[in-house]
Amino acid sequence: MAFQDLIIQIGSLGRFQILHMIFVLICHALSAPHTLLENFTAAIPSHRCWVPILDNDTASDNGSRILSQDDLLRISIPLDSNLRPDKCRRYIQPQWHLLHLNGTFPTVTEPDTEPCVDGWVYDQSTFLSTTVTQWDLVCGSQALNSVAKFIYMTGIFIGYIMGGHLSDKFGRKLIFTCSLLKMAITETCVAFAPSFLIYCSLRFLSGIFSSTLRTNSALLRVGQTLLGGLAFAFRNWHHLQLALSVPMFLLLIPTRWLSESARWLIMANKPQKSLKELKKAACVNRIKNSGDALTLEVVKTIMKEELEAAQTKPSPLDLFRTPNLRKRICLLSFVRFVSVMSLLGLLINIQYLSNNVFLLQCLYGVVCIPANVLGNFSMNYMGRRMTQLIFMSVLGISILAVVFLPQEMQILRVFLSTLGGAISSASITSTLVHANELVPTIIRATALGVVGIAGSAGGALSPLLMILTTYSASLPWIIYGILPFLGGLVALLLPETKNQPLPDSIQDIENKRKSSKEAKKDVVAKVTPL
Repeated sequence: MAFQDLIIQIGSLGRFQILHMIFVLICHALSAPHTLLENFTAAIPSHRCWVPILDNDTASDNGSRILSQDDLLRISIPLDSNLRPDKCRRYIQPQWHLLHLNGTFPTVTEPDTEPCVDGWVYDQSTFLSTTVTQWDLVCGSQALNSVAKFIYMTGIFIGYIMGGHLSDKFGRKLIFTCSLLKMAITETCVAFAPSFLIYCSLRFLSGIFSSTLRTNSALLRVGQTLLGGLAFAFRNWHHLQLALSVPMFLLLIPTRWLSESARWLIMANKPQKSLKELKKAACVNRIKNSGDALTLEVVKTIMKEELEAAQTKPSPLDLFRTPNLRKRICLLSFVRFVSVMSLLGLLINIQYLSNNVFLLQCLYGVVCIPANVLGNFSMNYMGRRMTQLIFMSVLGISILAVVFLPQEMQILRVFLSTLGGAISSASITSTLVHANELVPTIIRATALGVVGIAGSAGGALSPLLMILTTYSASLPWIIYGILPFLGGLVALLLPETKNQPLPDSIQDIENKRKSSKEAKKDVVAKVTPL
């Protein structure tokens, strides 16, 4: 009897499994928004230098009492290249003569300016406070905002590597519960971080713990809708952080009734505990007369088979020993790397795409379901490779189009941004399906882990591209837009798997390659005249 047959005996999809899935899905739905939380907690509001004549209530200037705010702003803050008040510099002295110019008489010399030595004044019409306003992460320090996102994504990358190993060593239930507890603690402490360094350190730890609570793309989109609604209600970043973190403590209560993986207990040489968990599942599923099948002797037999299978488990190095499989892994890793980099570049920087970040965040969550339905239809109709090429190309076009549209065309920018978010969801799904069908069953989990690490690396590096805004505001988005085209073209180099049998072993992949070459030689031999 195989272990899967034993699972069928206790009910493969009964109340026991459904209750566990519902709880895990709720945990994922609450943890997923933390990846995108800094769209709101780290939003950059409009700002300008603090100047005494405008912002000091005790200032008593002879002319300031009778001048409007616009006049005072004109004589205190220079204009940037877009003829708007500069965000990072101010006049050293008030330029009173500017009040008498009608724009036709340029000044002979440019007035002296200086950085915002006394701090900044922030617009609070959208956000009452953010991490940017608390630690002045603007102008010369604006790159630190991207660094904070990079640190969090690096934590996810490290956690992705550590999570599987720890779960195999200590068990699924223990690692899941500990990760949930530690993430709740760290994310709650983030709201009270006294310095930017401590804030980044806590977010790094949170990223590590959140990786164990792995989420798929659909749950990420559900979390986006939840995040958009909460962000609209809580405009103070401390309150929003707490609103998403404190409820996670309540989820620790049901973990008491979570069951450990019976398969892992077998692998850990704990047959008695495995038998107890199996009987518990059969009882909850109301499977009668299951006692005959659930005996210690049966579990020990299964344990022997499972342990023997584990001893012959392929090594990650086996992915790179043979040429054809090595090529597939490298190409799949590249496609995953660039697709995740563009996806997160779009999702974690929505403030640059629309004035209404709350609406756009919710739209991202809503459009994912029809987008994934369209993706599944396209894969079945056009195949995996063509679906990836088309969807990634549309994603790239959407991002590039938004870059070059003026800010005044908000409706079109929101439409294109939403389209990009929808297509990114479907393109990621298609790459996952294609990857599952291209690697052999015997080493599929290891192969997908390697490909997943490549995707996590792309996600970790994605925020750093925004540092390039120092040189050009459009440069990061141009890169985000070009990468999907490269990913779609590289996907064409992979074999099509539509209606093809899945490879069971590494030999299946290599033998298939040899068979195709031999078939071509036979065709050439037949048509070659004697």
